[in-house]
Amino acid sequence: MSAPAARIEASALVREFRGGAGVHGLDLTVAPGEVHAIVGLNGAGKTTLMRLLLGMLRPDRGDVRIDGVDVQKAGPETWRRVGHLVDHPLAYAELDARANLRAAARLHGLDRQEAAAAVDAVIAEFDLARYADVRASRLSLGNRQRVGLAAALLHGPRLIVLDEPTSALDPAGVILLRESLLRRVAAGAGVLVSSHHLDEVARIADRITIINDGRAIGTLDPSGVDLERAFFAAVHADDRARSAA
Repeated sequence: MSAPAARIEASALVREFRGGAGVHGLDLTVAPGEVHAIVGLNGAGKTTLMRLLLGMLRPDRGDVRIDGVDVQKAGPETWRRVGHLVDHPLAYAELDARANLRAAARLHGLDRQEAAAAVDAVIAEFDLARYADVRASRLSLGNRQRVGLAAALLHGPRLIVLDEPTSALDPAGVILLRESLLRRVAAGAGVLVSSHHLDEVARIADRITIINDGRAIGTLDPSGVDLERAFFAAVHADDRARSAA
């Protein structure tokens, strides 16, 4: 029996911008039941990479496949199996948290009955009951982030792509997100997450890839010690090598 397709696979991915920024020949996979973390300094290309993977940007070269389907040819059935939070949370300012989640559920293809059940479930999962009837414009940044994460996860996606998901969360929110992702991974989802919180991603990651100047330059062992020192050593070594070249 052949191995299942990767939840997402990028091959020789290139997207270049004026001045040299972008993604330069990057390969990446996320397997079912795996958390793959990418780490890098600001401007390393993490967000650009995620936009390419999700079809928000078109690559100059290379290709991306989700569950074996070319992203450029993917239809609604493929995208319904994807949950993502890149840049800012999806939250309509004049709608309350529950209405925002209901809208996200319908956009992901759930019918009214499924949407109602899914919304109730993620409100409980992310401890949002006290904010369910509060307009998004009145929520704190951290609670808007919780709503955005709940919206990305409520439809049971098989591929989850999250860009710096803990940046606005308090410690309780970080724990809720960690537990939520691990439950979904145990059920077969694949997770790609970017973060600058090395200790936090090490708690859930099966693999950690270092991104620098739009390239994958090495890996970190999630069970290793002093990950921050190892990360900066790898980045500085790559910078020196490129300067010498």
